[in-house]
Amino acid sequence: MLRTYHIKWFFILTGILTISSLFLYQGKISSLKWWEFPDYAIHITALLFIGWLINGYFLTRTTSLHNNYTKHFLSIFLATITGFALDYFLYQILPQTDLISHSAGFDTVSNIINHLTGAFFLGLICYVVFYSVHTNSALQNAKLDNEILEQAHLRAQLLSLQQQISPHFLFNSLSTLKTIAGDQATKNYVVQLAAVYRYVLNFNESYLSPLKDELAFIKSYLYIMSERFEEALQVTINIPDEYLQLLIPPLSLQLLIENAIKHNVISNEQPLHITIMTNDFPALVIKNNTQPKNIPEEGTGTGLKNIRERYRLLIQLPVEIVNTSSMFSVTLPLLKNESNHH
Repeated sequence: MLRTYHIKWFFILTGILTISSLFLYQGKISSLKWWEFPDYAIHITALLFIGWLINGYFLTRTTSLHNNYTKHFLSIFLATITGFALDYFLYQILPQTDLISHSAGFDTVSNIINHLTGAFFLGLICYVVFYSVHTNSALQNAKLDNEILEQAHLRAQLLSLQQQISPHFLFNSLSTLKTIAGDQATKNYVVQLAAVYRYVLNFNESYLSPLKDELAFIKSYLYIMSERFEEALQVTINIPDEYLQLLIPPLSLQLLIENAIKHNVISNEQPLHITIMTNDFPALVIKNNTQPKNIPEEGTGTGLKNIRERYRLLIQLPVEIVNTSSMFSVTLPLLKNESNHH
């Protein structure tokens, strides 16, 4: 029933009340015998302990003050009555001292009311302190549970977003494979395709990956695309070495290149130019010339939506998109280390 922090706060409360109540007897302290102090401490500790146990019994079973008035009232009432009974028992067995004076006994109505009042206030103090400590702990635990649930929800969202990528790409890759004859070009194509899927599988549960790995993957992906479009697809990559260890959500580049290929005319007469570069933010900039198809392909916008959602969930940084009549550009922030997104 009682946890470690309940016991800790009981001793803290006992120490505070015992020491502070001694100041009421400042004129008598110098004349007290040494054994009177532990006798007095035992008396206070016993009264507080019974009040602490009773309040603890009720409050650990309900933390809502608004919906359980009866239980809270009963908790204080029982602590008062039990404390009064214990006070009477201690009065009978403990020796008379200046701190626990037998002149304030139970022989008159006035004295009985005084003892009841004292028991009530001790019970009320135990109630207030126990309720505050227990409720605060419950709120902290609830907050921790919510954070764990949010992290689990975030992980589920991210995995769901990343798993949207593979099926569409697999379909396109296999379609291209059908058009290639069984020669060395086919072998090279399959090797690059294997490299692509090895990367996808390895990073399917990773939220961020080094730009160096992402570029190695994108080169294999571009090899596959070059078999399909040949000279009509022209990609320029200009990334300084000092940027290669920075991090990016995996497969972001592939999604953007796929998006450019999907929505633009690509032919020898109208080649698609894609440039991958960096700026000083630091960020990765991917831009291409815009030459929209006469009949736009239907799509759900999964690629760009995927990237923007992952950046929002992971690092709360915006993805900048610029779309003009001649150029389409996407700027992806780069991270220095994986702790940035926590």
